[in-house]
Amino acid sequence: MDFVSDNLFNGRRFRVLTVVDNFSRECLAIHAGKSLKGEDVVAVMEALRLLSKRQPVRIQTDNGSEFISKSLDKWAYENGVTMDFSRPGKPTDNPFIESFNGSLRDNA
Repeated sequence: MDFVSDNLFNGRRFRVLTVVDNFSRECLAIHAGKSLKGEDVVAVMEALRLLSKRQPVRIQTDNGSEFISKSLDKWAYENGVTMDFSRPGKPTDNPFIESFNGSLRDNA
């Protein structure tokens, strides 16, 4: 799980939350918005849990403020999900999502 940021034609910034299954390499969710917070990440994960009837065992992310938020930590605890954070400044710890995000940027 990671974020991609870019600018619209008018210069306004937007962010995209991408969720990729590390095992199957399947993109499970793409959620865009002007400003995304921990609560938005929780809403996406809860929607995935309810719609797909699948529960992640572990979520791998960087140390972004949205991922270390109390709301996501609480959701993970309540759902028995382990949060696995990469080392600061080491995108190679999260290669599948970084590769996906690069392809998303190139093709969008």
